[in-house]
Amino acid sequence: MTSTVTAEPGSQVKVWVWRIAFLAAVALQLYGVYAPREAGPHVGLPQIDKIAHCFLFAAVAFTGWKAGVRVRWLLAALVANAVVSELVQHWVLPQRDGDPFDALADLAGVALGAWLGSRLSSRLGSRLDAPTARRTP
Repeated sequence: MTSTVTAEPGSQVKVWVWRIAFLAAVALQLYGVYAPREAGPHVGLPQIDKIAHCFLFAAVAFTGWKAGVRVRWLLAALVANAVVSELVQHWVLPQRDGDPFDALADLAGVALGAWLGSRLSSRLGSRLDAPTARRTP
């Protein structure tokens, strides 16, 4: 006899919210690194693009982790994209320039997003695994 496990409706909504957030983060990241011209406003702050690179990759790593993407594949794809995007900017996009420091910022973002994802998941997991205290009358 087979039994079906039903998840709470609220948890299914959370999964879909994280999946949508992940897709939005991926779309924003791909636009940011593969647009023919440098994306975003020019604010005049030196090296602000490194912070943007870091946060774009961190957002994808974190939301992918929360959405349930296999972490090994997620991180491998992000590391590959960090390197390939700078090569594409250097060799293919004439109005962009590949910068190894952008790739380092991308990798720092991957590490940051993975760290946040694992940290929050382990905290949540420890709360869910902890036995509930029962009051005795």
